[in-house]
Amino acid sequence: MSVDTHRIALITDSTADIPPELLERYGILVLPLYVLWGEETYRDGVDISKAAFYERIARETEPPKTSQPTPMDFVRLIRACHCQEALIIPLSGALSGTVNAAMQAAQMVDIPVHVEDSRAISMALGWQVLAAARAREAGGGLEDMVAAARAARAAQRALFTVDTLEYLHRGGRIGGAAAFLGTVLQLKPVLRMDTTTGRVEAVERCRTRRKALKRICEIAFEGLDDSRPIRVAVLHAAAPDDMQILLDHVLARCTPTEWYTGDLTTVIGTHGGPGLVGMCLYSD
Repeated sequence: MSVDTHRIALITDSTADIPPELLERYGILVLPLYVLWGEETYRDGVDISKAAFYERIARETEPPKTSQPTPMDFVRLIRACHCQEALIIPLSGALSGTVNAAMQAAQMVDIPVHVEDSRAISMALGWQVLAAARAREAGGGLEDMVAAARAARAAQRALFTVDTLEYLHRGGRIGGAAAFLGTVLQLKPVLRMDTTTGRVEAVERCRTRRKALKRICEIAFEGLDDSRPIRVAVLHAAAPDDMQILLDHVLARCTPTEWYTGDLTTVIGTHGGPGLVGMCLYSD
């Protein structure tokens, strides 16, 4: 892992799904979570490719588990930066112990470290980190970076659908989507990441997958001020065709200032399962 040399280090975790070229451009440091498969341990995004992961999870009878970085993982990264301050923006504390590990690490180093709970995951987290990075690039200090991340979080709209709720339920991340358990199997859920509570919440059920993808886009754009710059990420777990359908819906509604597509990290794939498709949008 390359180490950045900014005065204020900006650290997130591997669930942020930020495109690699943006990590390099803005000097954002990423600490991987872990995927545990039987006796094997993989660093998310480092030791196992997304293609290999999704091929294996589809055929394995034993599901993988995940684990957050340790406090010492954070400490080692902070010390390697030789920075004067650090801002850590991890995935939602309601979904993972990563925030707590970062807060413990902050007490173990001799520089100021601010830990900001994103209350999000994937690019709903990634957009917050990018906002903080751009504030730093513009000459802002730690307070400006935190303010930028919070503004991005307040404007977030993150919605997704899954093939089955089994993975969310099994991993304990189902949140308000539990309301849909036991319903007609053919119905496809529309879920959202609530960036106030940091939990997954149920939105509605659709009769078909295509309808769910369309509703994700419609709901994301409800009441949105499209005169302002719109930033969008459309991501998937082993479902590229459905990702393209959702992207087409988005591009039919607006011309984003910035947009990205890609594969979801293996940690998110562990808890959402193959077939997860979603979008993270905000206007600034």
